[in-house]
Amino acid sequence: TNVPPPHSTIRPGSPVPVNTNNPGVRKAARLGVYRYNNSSNDLFLFKESQIRKAMVQIVRGLKYMLHVEIKRTMCEKRDHSSLDSCHFQREKNLQRMLRCYFEVWITPWTHKVHIPLVHC
Repeated sequence: TNVPPPHSTIRPGSPVPVNTNNPGVRKAARLGVYRYNNSSNDLFLFKESQIRKAMVQIVRGLKYMLHVEIKRTMCEKRDHSSLDSCHFQREKNLQRMLRCYFEVWITPWTHKVHIPLVHC
């Protein structure tokens, strides 16, 4: 992650903006989508289409705060497909886009992930 220089005005522990193409951000967004898919009653899986804004806070790990657009894919949940191979829905009447806010807390040294908030 991008750690601000020591002379920065950002206080330790404060959330800082991070590039939406950052690999950690992309991983956190996918984890948020998995959590959304596990709790939704939709027949199809959703997948992130655009990460609109990302912040990270260093607090006993990395807490990502993400604004993400997710779209319905053509993969049905019961097939348990890998999201990487799922394409977005092409049929107009089945297309759906949601704007979501995810908080994803990753503790790399314990390999633990906690997703306290998924709001779509």
